[in-house]
Amino acid sequence: MKGLNLLLTIVRRADSAEYESFFRKCNVSVIYNTPCNGTAHEKTLSLLGIEKNEKSLLLSFMTEETLKDVLHGLTVDMKIDLPDRGIAVAVPLSGVGGAKALEYFSAGQKSDEEESQTETKEDNGMQSNQELIVAIYEKGYTDMVMDAAREAGAAGGTTIRAKGTGAGAQKFFGLSLAEEKEIVLIVSGASNKKDIMKAIMQKAGMDTKAHALVFSLPVTDTAGFRFSDTVDKE
Repeated sequence: MKGLNLLLTIVRRADSAEYESFFRKCNVSVIYNTPCNGTAHEKTLSLLGIEKNEKSLLLSFMTEETLKDVLHGLTVDMKIDLPDRGIAVAVPLSGVGGAKALEYFSAGQKSDEEESQTETKEDNGMQSNQELIVAIYEKGYTDMVMDAAREAGAAGGTTIRAKGTGAGAQKFFGLSLAEEKEIVLIVSGASNKKDIMKAIMQKAGMDTKAHALVFSLPVTDTAGFRFSDTVDKE
């Protein structure tokens, strides 16, 4: 998927609203916020004068052009490089589940990307035998999403909860979307990715109560999947 990236930004939980406001000023309207915790030892925190280790993970979507401006702003304006301010990591999307999802994720951003299909585009030169499929949907519809994914060959998934923020998370194509979201992470063989994404789109997508949006990320290496992936081939 050329031109669209997922930016993962981890910041102090007390600063998350400040970062959300920064992203919106950069025309990034789709942001998901989920609580997490840092792993620094208490002695380290005490040495730095930090009382708490509560963090927020912000998931946001942006085009290549927007990403350059955002990374510059994170460094210059938000001073993210200072101690305990946060970190940000950008990952290119390898696929997006349809034109509606692409429009939703990149709303208000400039992009030369015209394609909006689920096929993997190897524009970044990254070959991958595995893919990480990510579906974002209304809270309480995990069974609907996973039933669709399993019918298309998915083995299982892992869910996390998040809160959608920003204008893009409230209303889309005339649909009122709830702030409370669930996100499921599914590791799949590259050959099954298209079928799984299409199944989620068709059976749990925007036209259903789940309102699921789905995209995929390239996976370079895995561990722990040997039995499920190779037992039938040996």
